[in-house]
Amino acid sequence: MAIAGEDILLEEGESKGRYVYRNDGAEAEMTFSKAGAALLIIDHTGVPDVFRGQGVGAALVLRGVEDARKAGKRILPLCPFAAAQFRRHPEWADVLEGR
Repeated sequence: MAIAGEDILLEEGESKGRYVYRNDGAEAEMTFSKAGAALLIIDHTGVPDVFRGQGVGAALVLRGVEDARKAGKRILPLCPFAAAQFRRHPEWADVLEGR
């Protein structure tokens, strides 16, 4: 199952936000904190078992990368899953904080 960026919702507040994918009553999320106007800190990625192995977590991180790139922001991936995705995708280095 391929997850498209438009299938992922962005819920955003003043200091925090999350990307959410919902399907059949289940919900996966990637949460982040805002550190100033130009830095997002990814702090958690949660994918329920029903979505495991379908690329949902990777799609959440990719959507965050795409949005950060469009907005001229940088990402600090503190979440171990998100950090692993950045290691697998050197083409995301343009938005990686501290590279």
